[in-house]
Parts: sequence; structure tokens; C-alpha cells
Amino acid sequence: MAGRLVVFEGVEGAGKSTQLRRLDARLKSAGVPCLTFREPGGTAAGDRIREVLLNPSVSLDARTEALLFMASRAELVTTAVLPALEGGTVVLLDRFFLSTYAYQVAGRGLPESDVLAANRAATGGLVPDLTLLLTLSASEGMARATSRGPSDRMEQSGDAFHARVEQAFAGFGTPAWQAAHPEAGRIVPINATGTADEVERRIAAAFRDHMPEHGARLERVA
Repeated sequence: MAGRLVVFEGVEGAGKSTQLRRLDARLKSAGVPCLTFREPGGTAAGDRIREVLLNPSVSLDARTEALLFMASRAELVTTAVLPALEGGTVVLLDRFFLSTYAYQVAGRGLPESDVLAANRAATGGLVPDLTLLLTLSASEGMARATSRGPSDRMEQSGDAFHARVEQAFAGFGTPAWQAAHPEAGRIVPINATGTADEVERRIAAAFRDHMPEHGARLERVA
């Protein structure tokens, strides 16, 4: 496919959505066709699933939670992401299946093999070209998230849960984990501490390094 899939990942409050919007603006200013989506959501069905998954008043079994995420992902990939990639568009995605490994495998304790099989069914084997993994402690991330307003169902999962998620994300950035998980594609850790402008510069540098076909155009709008 002519397009490229770039995923933003990290703990709650790491700044994924903010940095995704900033990279989207940079790419469009450089004349690069770009679309953005978020998980769960991004489609009519996915947005309804998102309402259920993030509603603090809803109680879900871990398997039900994982399968709802997968259902939203399958709809997003089939109806939005793949057509955009086939049309030569850069797709920026706020979360993908690294979040499933972190939240449902490490956080909830589901078997990795089951999650991998379900994800393969949901994505049809789609592999991101680049994942920008924003690294931040769970405590700092939750402090940021709490400052935004009321916590959603995932944010209310407890300190121990978020500590397991943080540890999982830290492991995803290592060469050993990436070598054992080719379905995740290239993962580049990005220090998410500091100001939004500082983090944006780190992300732009990583994007230029790992997406050279678009990196030179970004230089002209830096």
C-alpha cells in the first residue's frame, strides 16, 4: 500500500491525542495527505462501542472488554484505515493493538495467545509502519488525565492496574520484545516529559528519521 500507518501509544495522560493533532497539522502544512482516527471509535459503530467501554457505570468482564475493543478495531480497519492507506494517505491512529497487549493482557491478565489471535482476525494482519510510544510514569500520566476532568472507566481501574500497564509499555520499547512480536512493527519510544512543544520536537525528529519519504517535507514547515 502507498499510505503509511503511524500509531501513537502510551499510558493514560501521556499526550497522545495532543501530539497526534500536532503531527497531523505539520503533515498537512507540508502537503502530505493525512487522516486521523482514535481507538476505540472512528466509525459510527466504533463510537457506540466507545461509549460502553469508557462508561464508569458499566461493568465488563475482561474478555468482553477485549472483544469490544476488537470489534471497534475491525470496523475501523475495514471501513476507514485500509481504504485510506490504499489511497496513499498517511493515517495517524490514537492507540492500536499495543494498547490491547498493555491493558487487556498485562492489565487484565488475559492470555496473550488468545489476544493475538483475536487481533489478527480484527486487523487482517495489518502491521503499523511506525509506532510512537510516548513514555511517562503511570502516576504522572494519571495526574494529567485527572486534571482534564472526570475519569472514565479505564482510568478508574486502580493504581495496581495502571502500574502493570506502565510496565508493559516500557517493555514494548525494547529490542527483545519487538523481535518477538513482528506483528507490532517498528516501535520508537519518545520521552513524554516536559512541555508539549518539547515532545513535539522529539516526535518530529523520530518521524523524519523513520519516515524519510515524508521527513524532508516536514523540515520545510518546522
